[in-house]
Amino acid sequence: MRILGLDPGLARVGYGVIEVEADARGRAGQGRQRMLDCGLIRTDPDRGEGQRLVEIAADLRVLLRRWQPELAAVEKFFFYRSSTTIAVVQARGVLIMTLARFGIPVVEYPPMQIKLALAGHGHAEKGDVLEAVMRELDLADPPRPDDAADALAVALTGWFQR
Repeated sequence: MRILGLDPGLARVGYGVIEVEADARGRAGQGRQRMLDCGLIRTDPDRGEGQRLVEIAADLRVLLRRWQPELAAVEKFFFYRSSTTIAVVQARGVLIMTLARFGIPVVEYPPMQIKLALAGHGHAEKGDVLEAVMRELDLADPPRPDDAADALAVALTGWFQR
């Protein structure tokens, strides 16, 4: 099973694609996870917000065609007072709409649930989550940048919480 994890933002959307292999008996839950790809969708800061949202949708379509995920896991956004709050929520909407147009089921997780799934407690530090991502995906080096590593954590949570 292929799972796409997404860490939403307007300037940068982190993405991570994992594949879960079944064990010798065909049990998916007993197999191993491996990273297929991770990176960023970046938007041009000199463009208007609407054009940046169009860029996100276009780049996500490319990823969906390339990797053909069966599930998408998206980090839920918690509201707080910030000048970027509305823009991030709009970017999330574009992601979810694009995934729906491709018929890909979406699951959403708040940061505390991602931390709990990977590090064992909801108030884990970023380093603890990164260490768990590296262990689960058998990575020698940390995925970079941080947004991509976060997206891999979201994808793994999608697998663990299915």
